[in-house]
Amino acid sequence: MTALTPNNPDTLALAGLLDDPTALTLALCDIPSVSGDEGRITDAVAGLLELISAQGTPLEIRRDGDALVAATRTGAAERIIVAGHLDTVPIEDNVPAEMRELDGQRVVWGRGACDMKSGVAMQLSAAAALRDPVRDVTWVFYDHEEVAASLNGLGRVARNHPDWLAGDFAILGEPSNAGIEGGCNGTIRVEVTTRGVRAHSARAFKGVNAIHLAAPILARLAGHTAQTVRVDGLDYRESLSAVGISGGVAGNVVPDLCTVTVNYRFAPDKSPEEAEAWLREFFAGYELRVTDVSAGARPGLDQPAAQAFIAALDGLPGIGSTPAAKLGWTDVARFSELGIPAVNFGPGDALFAHKADEHAPAGQITAAASALLSFLEPAAVAPWA
Repeated sequence: MTALTPNNPDTLALAGLLDDPTALTLALCDIPSVSGDEGRITDAVAGLLELISAQGTPLEIRRDGDALVAATRTGAAERIIVAGHLDTVPIEDNVPAEMRELDGQRVVWGRGACDMKSGVAMQLSAAAALRDPVRDVTWVFYDHEEVAASLNGLGRVARNHPDWLAGDFAILGEPSNAGIEGGCNGTIRVEVTTRGVRAHSARAFKGVNAIHLAAPILARLAGHTAQTVRVDGLDYRESLSAVGISGGVAGNVVPDLCTVTVNYRFAPDKSPEEAEAWLREFFAGYELRVTDVSAGARPGLDQPAAQAFIAALDGLPGIGSTPAAKLGWTDVARFSELGIPAVNFGPGDALFAHKADEHAPAGQITAAASALLSFLEPAAVAPWA
């Protein structure tokens, strides 16, 4: 690549690493970007996109706060959206990142390695290598994914500029062990409340203990067997869990109020309204209030673009092309709301996301970047291969 002399030193440091997605992941991890503090990394990525546009396939680059949207305009018949978030959960003495040996393989070890700066590196390296794509592509990098849904940068772009996200198929770079995970479960949180009568604990017989009244709620939850629901050929395992309980006034007071917080992860064959109705039936006789809900996403793997992506990955080394269900909630649901089928595809194991030992295998990072590039431009040769 030609010399770059931007005002942004982070862009300059990252520019020489676009041909090496693993090294790029390390460098991205070393730019702290805990949710709410994404400005520095967004500026750096914006500079990289300008460089990529100047030296490769031209990009139309737009910005909304700390979210970036960069689109090719080749006139191809199909447009693919490839999205990833720039923020991380708080650092736990795992920045700066480093290369380590783990179970016989090299891994990038550090905050954001799998969730999801390796996915962002996959995006940037593939974007830099594109020269003659057979599909137009919209690259999306956004903020505030790891915090309240109301702050989510992708959601903000969808509200403010829905036309920026127009497309036929979306790929979200969430960690999936470099395999395809279709759709996602929905999630709903509710508060189930019991009300009693307050009394002095020395005269407990004068009151009604609201915490004791919550025992049947916990018994129902403990006795519930979660369903596995098949949706469009994929198996989504549901879950129903108490995730919090509060009650009590003082050490000598019989409490008159107890609240059990319950999280239901429901298969994408249900709407949020249907999930709420199911919970109200399950907790019949109790006061229930919804505090948070997000729809799931059907996998949409029957769509032509999704089928083409599955076919493009078939047989590639280090890639799992047999789709599986995504059991957690991800932003593929936001694309689903826009009528765009979407899958999760990125390096790293989601089981290590948010943990102090977060890491992503170097082999998966390069394999995922190569797979994405081959889907967008089958004749391309990855410089990191």
